[in-house]
Amino acid sequence: MATDGFKRSSIAPPPRSLNVEKFAESRASELEALHSIVANRLNNNFRSQRNKRRRTTGHDNRDANKRFRKREKIRVVDKGNVVALEKDEKKVPRRIRRRVELRRNIEHGYSTSGDGTKRLRTHVWHAKRFTMTKLWGFYLPVGLQGRGRGSRALLKWFRHGALVHDACYHIALQLEGPEDSLLSILSMVLVPSPSAHSEDISRSVLSGAAYGRAMLHHVGAPGSKSIAPVTYMWRPIEKKDIGIGAEHDVDSVNSTQTYECCSSFRQLWVWMHASAFNEGYDALKFACQKLMDETGILINCFSLEGQLAKLEVMGSKAFGLLRKILHPITCKTLKSWQLTKCSSLDHEDQIPSCAILSLTVDDPRNLPEKKTAVVPEVASNRVLGDASENEAKENTSLEGNQDLDLWDARNGFSPPVEENVLCMEKHHQRLAFFCLSDSQSGILNTSSDAQHGSCPILLLKSNNQKGMIGWSIILPLSWVKAFWIPLVSNGAHAIGLREKHWIACEVELPYFPSDFPDTNAYSSFKATEATTSDEKAKLRPPPMQALRVPIPPPWVSVRSAFDKESTILGDTHPCEETCTRDVANSDLLTNSNKGSCDISLKNQNISFEGFVSRTSHMLSYYLNEIHGNHLLLFPKFPDKKSFSELMIDEAKLSRNLNGASPINSERNLCFLRVLLHAYKEGSFEEGAVVCAPHLSDISMWTSRSRSTETGLQIPQSSVRSYFKEQSSGKWELQIPEDTVTRESNRQPIGFVTTGFVRGSKKLKAEALCEAILLARLREEQWNEMPMKERRKEIYVLVRNLRSTAYRLALATIILEQQEEDVEFM
Repeated sequence: MATDGFKRSSIAPPPRSLNVEKFAESRASELEALHSIVANRLNNNFRSQRNKRRRTTGHDNRDANKRFRKREKIRVVDKGNVVALEKDEKKVPRRIRRRVELRRNIEHGYSTSGDGTKRLRTHVWHAKRFTMTKLWGFYLPVGLQGRGRGSRALLKWFRHGALVHDACYHIALQLEGPEDSLLSILSMVLVPSPSAHSEDISRSVLSGAAYGRAMLHHVGAPGSKSIAPVTYMWRPIEKKDIGIGAEHDVDSVNSTQTYECCSSFRQLWVWMHASAFNEGYDALKFACQKLMDETGILINCFSLEGQLAKLEVMGSKAFGLLRKILHPITCKTLKSWQLTKCSSLDHEDQIPSCAILSLTVDDPRNLPEKKTAVVPEVASNRVLGDASENEAKENTSLEGNQDLDLWDARNGFSPPVEENVLCMEKHHQRLAFFCLSDSQSGILNTSSDAQHGSCPILLLKSNNQKGMIGWSIILPLSWVKAFWIPLVSNGAHAIGLREKHWIACEVELPYFPSDFPDTNAYSSFKATEATTSDEKAKLRPPPMQALRVPIPPPWVSVRSAFDKESTILGDTHPCEETCTRDVANSDLLTNSNKGSCDISLKNQNISFEGFVSRTSHMLSYYLNEIHGNHLLLFPKFPDKKSFSELMIDEAKLSRNLNGASPINSERNLCFLRVLLHAYKEGSFEEGAVVCAPHLSDISMWTSRSRSTETGLQIPQSSVRSYFKEQSSGKWELQIPEDTVTRESNRQPIGFVTTGFVRGSKKLKAEALCEAILLARLREEQWNEMPMKERRKEIYVLVRNLRSTAYRLALATIILEQQEEDVEFM
């Protein structure tokens, strides 16, 4: 045994390289013997059999050679090094030209198609997996390939995993100027205004520790037209900026200008959806110009389109995913108006909602085995003196990375390392691991020590009481693909617009623009949807075409129902002197429009007559203006205890109703967002009509003795004539003429904006209903029902436009559950 061990140890290792010719010559006799054996078995017929030629004949590398020659013609041998010649650009196929264009990673801006449509940085990744559509000037992913199903799996991923969405179609506007002037502009165009929040919330938002959400409006009358929901955030005030006074940051635009105002110079971001960006941009510039005409103070307002990007990560494991791929070099948070350092992303529960974290992270594609420690703010001279030359260089580069700030986006950021460079480094590292590289070449030493750079980002936390757990990553546009691939590779499921709409309905949040019919973005979006629906219907033969329904819903029909109700109850127009009251601290009332009798919305789009109340203060002001304080709407009672006490207090209800004043019938309609839950059964689709039930209809479903097999239905012939399209293209409600149809007809009070999500465990739909009609329904139901059967929800009927059956549902008013309804997805 010892001898065998000695012999094994004395055997020389195999050579590092082999000479194939010498090896073949030494093994020639063995190879000839094997060849003779195979020849005898095949009868010297080495041709492949025809029944086994499927793979061999299907393989033809002529196309590959042709593609290689075309790439060689434009000097595209290496995928990372792309240099196109102007002379041969027209001869190169469009497919190759577009691939070359989309592979580039320029510092700012989007790649565009021939008609100017912009493509996201993740366009190639989405186009291979998702159904794409052209919306709002972008090519956007609608959803996964298929028939639009998969909501059950999506909700499971949301509850037990993580989802990621490329939201780079959200664009930021930057405003620069004195702090009090910026606050004045926000008060003119935002509802609720920053001053309407509590002192703690206003302080955290103004200091830059948190962001705010509001509805952007045009400058004008108290119910000026809505534009879009926005997210706004302030640049944090660092210690060096405190006490500067009129001077402002040297890196900002017009750095030589000073202001006579005592407030400090600040910067502000306003993020909005691409569908309303142009309108919102014009509204903010008009507000800046108006302030300049009044005070003479110049406010800079410019777009950051093509410079910043936004990625949304949501789900129960979203924070764990971020901790896995984000390795911060520095992390800044604002607590008690002071900058503090945090070592890593820990303790998610301690981070409040709407918080902003400023991070500088390493390239997520080069994940280390252990997290990188936070670099001190100022390195001591002793440490730098004792460190080696390489360590000194590394510390210098890290200190430079700490100075990066997203607020200086106009100065530009260096893009990440190209993908082919990283792949080459990993390839050399694998060769070195198997000892197959040449240690004398020095290639590996330079590649392994390469600095992949760092990236400044902002993390925005978003969670509510309904279970929405999400984070938004704001980063430079050139770094999107560097973050997208690690997010997807580490378990995040990518979603499109359709899946995002499902998630919004699941967590009871409005989705823009589908749930905002009072905006121009909604009108243009629905017009595009109607055109697409008509084009698809024309492709089918007439017998196979589905029933045409109005897109968008005819909101004007609610006006006819309200006028009919007001005529029955005898509502009159109040005296003008009683309508000219000033409401203190109102977000809607301005000095230029005091004394107006109603909330004027003459500039509203024709398809939606009225406005949507999204704050409790706005609803209270509206009820006060129309003398409707006696109506059973309670924006001041968001808790359940107040509701239960009110429903059993008969004396208070009688005093409230007996002192009622006539309601102004010549006013614009006020709509409220409600959640619809089916009482027993039914599935509510988008565009379904919400109607006011009779008491007999409610007892039909709630009574145990009566059967609901047949339920309440309208005749089949009335389905096509319920809404009729006019020659002008508008849809109007048709009053039935026969007695049977009149008895089964119910007056509409609103429409469903977001239907049920199939696969959800808590089926609910979102709708907009007229406020006064809802209050009268509640009054009727509370007066006629016993005290024990009263509910804070309101019984309504819902009918899908292609169905004949009404379904009983319970409507929950959002503003009675919370003070504001400005959160959105």
